[in-house]
Amino acid sequence: MTVEKKHWFQVAFQLKGSVIASIYKRVIACGLFGGFVSLLYYFRVPVSQPILGSVIPSIVLGLLLVFRTNTAYDRFWEGRKCWGSIVNTTRNLARQIWVSVDERVPKDREEKIAVLNLLVAFAVATKLHLRAEPINRELEDLITPSRYFKLQTMNNPPLEIAFWIGDYLQHQYNCNCLNSYQLTSIQELLNNLVDNLGACERILRTPIPLAYSIHLKQLLLLYCWLLPFQMVESLGWWTGLVVGVVSFTLFGIEAIGLEIENPFGYDANDLPLDNICQTMKRNIDDLISLSPNVRSSMMDVTPSS
Repeated sequence: MTVEKKHWFQVAFQLKGSVIASIYKRVIACGLFGGFVSLLYYFRVPVSQPILGSVIPSIVLGLLLVFRTNTAYDRFWEGRKCWGSIVNTTRNLARQIWVSVDERVPKDREEKIAVLNLLVAFAVATKLHLRAEPINRELEDLITPSRYFKLQTMNNPPLEIAFWIGDYLQHQYNCNCLNSYQLTSIQELLNNLVDNLGACERILRTPIPLAYSIHLKQLLLLYCWLLPFQMVESLGWWTGLVVGVVSFTLFGIEAIGLEIENPFGYDANDLPLDNICQTMKRNIDDLISLSPNVRSSMMDVTPSS
């Protein structure tokens, strides 16, 4: 129980991954303004206006903030589902290619390994594409030099990689190394990869409507600046502190929504795309280390009771 409590407090006071760094200036400004209003009240300036509490009902502001956060989290969760689907589809696609495509000459195995590496390259290129980053050395070990330089000229590198994979599958079908049923099944998985790419692009390129974001920020500022005038009569010198706490809560909720609405970046709250791609590379390396013939023979063995 002591360890759990310690861990709980460590998380509660953790700065990394929190939104404190992005809101503390606004919180301090609101607190100082509340202190200034307290000073005016102390010198008998008529700043106490409790009626201002009805200008922006707190329930309206709360509903707007909840809607903002829920909308951002829906985008975050949809992005995570897309990448989970990319991982699972890549595993199934790699397994089917490794087992189904016939190897007639030693070169066929080399081509299979190359196309399996293209699956990892698709994920890495998707990550870079979503981050608006150029093709870099992460892809050098996964594709040939000619394809590496080709990708540097493409507007949508993952789509080009998907084309290369589909071209390989069609070539294997033409060489009778795949039958029509296998080709159809594998092509459906490849289509699923491209669909998930499109879903991630939709999340990235469909931001929260600007008018909504502007209006919410305006209401937040208006609420926090009017708050001291409502509270100074009853709180006195504590007004600045209380206003700071309230503004910390409200600005924090709004900042969380802003933090997670684009889940593909480098922030602590974004999806761990680097780790996901590394996991996919390890999965493909493990698969390549196995022989399809050995795998098939192992499946035919009945375990002893």
